[in-house]
Amino acid sequence: MITARAAATFEPVGRSVASARTFVRDTLQGWGLTDIVDDAVVLTSELVTNAVVHSGTAADVVCVRAETGARIEVTDRYPERELPLQTTSRPISNPDREGGRGLLLCAALASRWGVEYTATHKQVWFQLEFPDRLAGTRSAGPALPAEALPVTDARVRVAVTQIDRTGLISAWNDDAQELFGYAAEQIIGKPLTDLAAWPHTPGTGTGVAEALQLSRWEGSYGIRGADGRVIPVYASHLRVRDADGDPSTVCLLVRERERAVLQSPQRTPGADAADSAERGPADAFEVSIGSPAPDDLDGLLQRTVERARDMLDGDAAYLLLATDDETELEVRASTGLTSARQRFARVPVEAGTGRYGSARMPAVHEDLSIVPGAVPLLANTGLRSVVTVPLKVEGRLTGSLGVASESAGRYSNEEALRLQFAADRIALAVERARLTELERLRRNSLSFLVEASDLLAGTLDRDQTLALMAQMTVPTLANWCAVYTVADPASDPELSYVLHEDEERIDGLKALLTKIEPPEQVRTGGALLWTAPSQAAHAAALRTSLRGLSLGDAARPSSGPSASLATASAVGGETVVLPLVARNRVIGMLTLGKSTDGHFRQENLELAEDLSRRAALALDNARLYSERTAISQSLQRSLLPPELPDVTGVEVEVIYRAAGEGNEVGGDFYDLFPIRDGAYGFAIGDVCGTGPEAAAVTGLARHALRLLAREGFGGPAVLERLNTAILDEGARSRFLTLLYGELWPQEDGSAELKVVCAGHPLPLRLRQDGSVEPAAEPQPLLGVMEDLELYEQTVTLDPGDVLLCVTDGVTERREGARMLGDDGLIEVLTTCTGLTAGAVASRVLRAVERFAAQPPSDDMAILAMRVPERHDA
Repeated sequence: MITARAAATFEPVGRSVASARTFVRDTLQGWGLTDIVDDAVVLTSELVTNAVVHSGTAADVVCVRAETGARIEVTDRYPERELPLQTTSRPISNPDREGGRGLLLCAALASRWGVEYTATHKQVWFQLEFPDRLAGTRSAGPALPAEALPVTDARVRVAVTQIDRTGLISAWNDDAQELFGYAAEQIIGKPLTDLAAWPHTPGTGTGVAEALQLSRWEGSYGIRGADGRVIPVYASHLRVRDADGDPSTVCLLVRERERAVLQSPQRTPGADAADSAERGPADAFEVSIGSPAPDDLDGLLQRTVERARDMLDGDAAYLLLATDDETELEVRASTGLTSARQRFARVPVEAGTGRYGSARMPAVHEDLSIVPGAVPLLANTGLRSVVTVPLKVEGRLTGSLGVASESAGRYSNEEALRLQFAADRIALAVERARLTELERLRRNSLSFLVEASDLLAGTLDRDQTLALMAQMTVPTLANWCAVYTVADPASDPELSYVLHEDEERIDGLKALLTKIEPPEQVRTGGALLWTAPSQAAHAAALRTSLRGLSLGDAARPSSGPSASLATASAVGGETVVLPLVARNRVIGMLTLGKSTDGHFRQENLELAEDLSRRAALALDNARLYSERTAISQSLQRSLLPPELPDVTGVEVEVIYRAAGEGNEVGGDFYDLFPIRDGAYGFAIGDVCGTGPEAAAVTGLARHALRLLAREGFGGPAVLERLNTAILDEGARSRFLTLLYGELWPQEDGSAELKVVCAGHPLPLRLRQDGSVEPAAEPQPLLGVMEDLELYEQTVTLDPGDVLLCVTDGVTERREGARMLGDDGLIEVLTTCTGLTAGAVASRVLRAVERFAAQPPSDDMAILAMRVPERHDA
């Protein structure tokens, strides 16, 4: 049987997922189902994400409470998008995939779940059963051993007595007789004040007689029993009115150590006084022994302000907590105020309101309209009088509690003393809960910073670092974020990245920030307020609204005003700027903003400051790495030939791969250049090792070859002089294998080559019949011996022939103990008959890459030259 139902619809935007989580959490907590809230919120988040993000439609969320459990239904309007259900024949292989994860969670967490399709919608539902516990339990303490439980000398008795309008006792129950020893006939008709051993709660000025006239009162006093002993009791008074309209006070009294709380039940909308009268006094109250502790600090604070408001019969109440340095107070809970916009707002302690000018002392404001701005938190709320008292623990200020009324002169020193007494009782519990929350926040902050450091350390890309900075702050610390970068101290900040928790507002936010001056460059630590974005947004919204009004409803743009108002609400809250300082230089600013009059908590600002220091160093590292990479790549590109010349009558193709991340040139190199009319020089070589040192020898070799060849030296003379130049480098020299040759295209369609192979893999000649043979003989490599006697060999390429030259990165390609080798290369080349030079080089490269699963670890160069056949030309 359904006992309660709640429903809400969420638009197909990213923020709806968070709104749906809040709706389900608030609904279940309102029903007292705290034990299943966490599981329900997790499942709802996944299912609503599937609806509004993946399906792209609005989502209807329905919470249904039954006798045995709670059922959550999530419906979207895209039935054609079938959900990926997991079956034995079609398992969901990857749990991290976007689709299907919510159903896996349903299967794991829910007691029952299902999917229903209709022609217009698709519904996913799940049900969570209630745990086995007593009905009505909202929170529970730990299980304690018997010896740790409180001790009572007898069963707990609750004395219920009713006092009429004249102060005389009109009702006296059996527990009252047992507690105090008076029979009902002895006590009815007598004033309660005759039994009071002391007239009021110690520390307050309110007597029992005055307390009986108040709408609601709680406190301690003593009752003198029939045997003359004084029995300390804790009393809860509630003023009621009977069917005839006569007022009376119902009192619940227990022994001081067995304190009870008298609570009024929540009325349903539309209930009237007659309904209350029919229920009678016994039905109007709910008695619970002890005070159920809230699950967290916010719950305790909210309960405290509600009790304070009721105790003084006020219209509103609020509670502020002190910062660690006790210089400011931060709004943490309120009730009865028209807006929650003051949450986390701060006020100074010593510049506080009241006759003492300090929040460290109680204060009473009889009429706020006489002193406008005396209590800024209550500005424009219609509240006239207010009483505030400090919360102190061992003499140290921990907070402030205030109760306000719409009537002027509502409160006096008597109410201040009562409120102070209540604040003294709750201060220690609040401080303990605050310290517990602070410890939890610090642990979460450490985890957040560790994860952020890992992410920032995992990249040296500037753009990715900027994106990570913004994504880590939104929405964890702020509703939106903008990162400004500074190229040098003399340049203006540049807007580099913008992110909003609502992706639809990013473009509007970026347009707004580009129209205003960037924040000033500051080196000081900590967050500084920046009001320009919110002022510009509100000004733009006002101008647009006025323009729309002047155009009239018929001619008003449909999207202009609403878009401007949306932008104003997106950046309408507090905005702070944190400098990004690395290596004693300001390299940018991290800007964080709240939406719709939001305020930052100090803990979040301190966490953002820690994050900004780490992010600044990561951003500067990315800058340095980018500059170093750009310089390195520029130098490396200077070692490669600018472009290959067109050789008449010969096809030439070169493929070059440098090993190592970020390397464009390594120890392998190639070149093809004109020597004189009709003659070309070509070279392919391999310097020992890789990296910048090898690249330096590459530059020496390539430029020396061109210079010596154009001076008219033959192949052996060119290599001998290059050998001398390498040896002259001394300790920096490295040995070099080099294949150098000169190419002369002939008029008959052939090509004549003169080559010298100095320790290099031999060039291979592919004939038209598919045969492959070495085209040169091996000779000593360069950079080892001073006196070399080299010679050149002549090779003639007939039409259709191919000359393939490679470095040892090709032939020494390995996988385990296997190596491609010369034989493997020859085998690949035999399959290239009839292919162009480009196709030959590509087939060789493909064979090298496929030979092993791992990427090549050595530099690699492939030079293919082919003399085309007559019909190819």
